[in-house]
Amino acid sequence: MRLISLDVLRGLTVAGMILVNSAAAMKYGAEADVAPILLHVSWDGLTLADLVFPGFLTMVGIAIPFSLRAGGAPQTGRILSRAGRLLLLGFLLSNLYWFMSFASGEWRLFGVLQRIGLVYAACALLFLGVGPRARLAMIVAVLALYWPLALLPSLDGPATDIWVRGHNFIASVDRLFLGTHLYVQGPEGYDPEGILGTLPAIAQGLIGVAVGEMLIRRAGPATRPLALTGAAMLAAGGVWSFAFPIVKDIWSSPFVLVTSGITILALALLHHILDREGRTPGIAATAMLAFGANAIAAYTLHQVTAGVVTWDLLLAPFRATRAMLGDPVASLIPVLLYMLLIWGAMEWLRRKRWFVKI
Repeated sequence: MRLISLDVLRGLTVAGMILVNSAAAMKYGAEADVAPILLHVSWDGLTLADLVFPGFLTMVGIAIPFSLRAGGAPQTGRILSRAGRLLLLGFLLSNLYWFMSFASGEWRLFGVLQRIGLVYAACALLFLGVGPRARLAMIVAVLALYWPLALLPSLDGPATDIWVRGHNFIASVDRLFLGTHLYVQGPEGYDPEGILGTLPAIAQGLIGVAVGEMLIRRAGPATRPLALTGAAMLAAGGVWSFAFPIVKDIWSSPFVLVTSGITILALALLHHILDREGRTPGIAATAMLAFGANAIAAYTLHQVTAGVVTWDLLLAPFRATRAMLGDPVASLIPVLLYMLLIWGAMEWLRRKRWFVKI
């Protein structure tokens, strides 16, 4: 069973990651006034930039029932091996600048691919070893208990205030156990892919697993149940956020529900459009298949070439048009040109039918 909508949405999330990372490079590397929606919020709240990574984690979970059969020791070895490769690759990519110059700062233990590897391993092993009801109970327990956990007194001094950046128990655990090997440094520092935040990220992956199982069970179109599920999660997370804020950096429970809901609603729309019998994907959908077919390869290529977007060659059209178009629009030109280069490499791989497996 192969649903085009899954591959297209995975491609969209990868393209989104490259887009927002490149927009940040334009802001900090080229001093461009980038559209705020393309930048992460400082703490609580949500922009487009905050949707792409949790969306990808949800897609990781959705893909698991399609790729694994229940039971079988050999699969456990493959799962752990793949997770190990993701952890190693993630560590290398997270510390490229440190490897070039040890004086550039501290190395970092966690990162995007490390979190993907941990979430994939946990969700895949739970899919093989635990039934759907037990996994649902785990999702509810993790999201419910993470709230009081976040409100515990900090371990190292700052008064707990979940609405203030870094002033919470989750961040203090990172500071205590990771020391200076954090993304955000200082007395209020933490890692946005840190230790305790991995738990609700796993719950997000398990939500994806449940959605994947639902898609497999249904013989016909699943647009309606997908839309109802996504809308319910979005509403529940939105209401909960008045008490427990939507915070990507600690992967708060409302953040999980809201971003999962938005991802599932997007999947419902794409499923309705693309998965009808006899329907062939259009130009836009086919373009996203290039990113979706080699998602980790696209992200890795982006990480090792991230500085290209601020090369003078790509900045030339930005400098030529910023006065006429304004920075928010003109800054998109080098970003889109850079994304086109990444897409070209991935489309070449797709047409050759070469799929890079990590």
